[in-house]
Amino acid sequence: MGRISGLVPSRFLTLLAHLVVVITLFWSRDSNILACLPLRFTPEEYEKQDTHPLPLCRLVVALSVTLGLFAVELAGFLSGVSMFNSTQSLISIGAHCSASVALSFFIFERWECTTYWYIFAICSALPAVTEMALFLAVFGLKKKPF
Repeated sequence: MGRISGLVPSRFLTLLAHLVVVITLFWSRDSNILACLPLRFTPEEYEKQDTHPLPLCRLVVALSVTLGLFAVELAGFLSGVSMFNSTQSLISIGAHCSASVALSFFIFERWECTTYWYIFAICSALPAVTEMALFLAVFGLKKKPF
């Protein structure tokens, strides 16, 4: 039981660290949007790159989807569905720790906006999909959560 109880606070802290970095990215997304634009651009191009919902390189859309997946993961974690599941905890710790580091570089190094989608797929979508699978297993198939 010692290993599992050690994973719970680690998972919670890495999840919150990733959340803080995403919120920081919301506040400082201007420099990353400028990295996605050519040297000479119009205000319409800037606005389109920032908030227009199509295509997939729009940063506000990506960050909003990430916050939605945080809600799914926090709901599963705080409800106890996946709190003591060691496999889900290890996936979540690895993904969110990697996301915190990668997104810190994303902010400071001003990476291109499309890079965010790669980080999103590996570090946000993967743990959220496994969390939803645990929701299905626990509530739909009536399995034990751990």
